[in-house]
Amino acid sequence: MIHSLFLINHSGDIFLEKHWKSVIGRSVCDYFFEAKEKAVDPENVPPVLQTPHHYLISIYRGKLFFLSVIQTEVPPLFVIEFLHRVADTFQDYFGECSEGVIKDNLVTVYELLEEMLDNGFPLATESNVLKEMIRPPTILRSVVNTLTGGSNIGDTLPTGQLSNIPWRRAGVKYTNNEAYFDVIEEIDAILDKSGTTVFAEIQGVIEACVRLTGMPDLTLSFMNPRLLDDVSFHPCVRFKRWEAERVLSFIPPDGNFTLMSYHVSSQNLVAIPVYVKQNISFFETGSCGRLDITVGPKQTMGKTVEGLMVTVHMPKAVLSVNLTATQGNYTYDLTTKVLVWDIGKLNLQKLPNLRGSLSMQVGAPRPEENPSLNIDLKIQQLAISGLKVSRLDMYGEKYKPFKGVKYLTKAGKFQEFLHILTL
Repeated sequence: MIHSLFLINHSGDIFLEKHWKSVIGRSVCDYFFEAKEKAVDPENVPPVLQTPHHYLISIYRGKLFFLSVIQTEVPPLFVIEFLHRVADTFQDYFGECSEGVIKDNLVTVYELLEEMLDNGFPLATESNVLKEMIRPPTILRSVVNTLTGGSNIGDTLPTGQLSNIPWRRAGVKYTNNEAYFDVIEEIDAILDKSGTTVFAEIQGVIEACVRLTGMPDLTLSFMNPRLLDDVSFHPCVRFKRWEAERVLSFIPPDGNFTLMSYHVSSQNLVAIPVYVKQNISFFETGSCGRLDITVGPKQTMGKTVEGLMVTVHMPKAVLSVNLTATQGNYTYDLTTKVLVWDIGKLNLQKLPNLRGSLSMQVGAPRPEENPSLNIDLKIQQLAISGLKVSRLDMYGEKYKPFKGVKYLTKAGKFQEFLHILTL
């Protein structure tokens, strides 16, 4: 299925390649580089590209492109999911998925890729199975391997590899038994120049950190599960139980994992947490203009908005800006024409405002296109969709674990268009 994998950094350099069948030359990546140049942002590169003899399927994670080369037709989402598993495995093993870390652990990376894919088909993708086969690198283990000529590869087959629960190893023991869940939601929204919502949806995920002794069987219940659409589960979840009762029943993997992801597409259920009052104007005569932006809370359910940042893609004719911010600070990149206003925590007593003058090219025509404004934010202890966990029950073991649930709302692709006035 997958013939080759190329890892490409943000600059477009191939720093790692792995071939499972025949070796495919790096020239096949030229089609990808052409698409990358046409895309404005790395996230906008088409995930599937067709070439005369191959299909190129890629993902973008941590400023890296994972590019797979396919010679036959396959379900693209199948390959994309596998590439995300590869990135998640690197993250789990090394603490981060970056070019520097991968280069520092090349031997372990190639060992992992060899086990995760067999002759082009996924084999072992569960983290606990891989950790029994290939031990995570440590400083002590690296020193011992250097002195003895040993390797990180285990001597025995993982206990979970041949069981009907391959995601959990046998004989797990902990002094402190705990199960924590993070409900993380991202708002994707497009607002028009008047502030009216054109499009809005929520992408949610439940991340779990479970460290429990033995073989526990967990049940997670929600107060309002019916609002969830397009749900995707970890293989440990019993899907029939979810269909019948809207309850998550599962034997969890050991450690960190993504329990489920979901989608809320009903626009009336998507609350927009902040509003933006904006005004950008240019004078008929002269080479100057005015900018005025105010940000305020809208539907935050009484929670504090943190990490607030506004990014404005200014018209190309704007040479420089002279602005005053009542809160936070701003930067303007003369090359990319991008204005970034870092507000921080939203102050309800005095709403943050950014205003001032814009300098234009002499003789340049008035901009006609409406510039876009992107918003980034975080709201702790709030799931903007209203999803809430009601209870977590454990069966099969007699001890009482520590349990906890945290909520986080953040902005995904949150965009509003500015309205240009001519004075």
